[in-house]
Amino acid sequence: MTLNRLSAGQSGTVSGLLLTGAIRRRLLDLGLIEGTKVRCVRRSLASNPVIYSFRGTMVALRSEDSARICVEVDGA
Repeated sequence: MTLNRLSAGQSGTVSGLLLTGAIRRRLLDLGLIEGTKVRCVRRSLASNPVIYSFRGTMVALRSEDSARICVEVDGA
């Protein structure tokens, strides 16, 4: 499953990043690596961007970026 498919309040564990370039480097620098727990905090009305929380920080990601982050849903 990809990160952009999490519902508000749902959480998962990162299983892979299929991003490249500056956005990949930035997310890795923030600690969004394989094994990181991430939670979907809030979706905008158009579902773009979406706010995610991980490692004590909140980040807004565009759907095209979050669609390239693989997660395993917690409790599934």
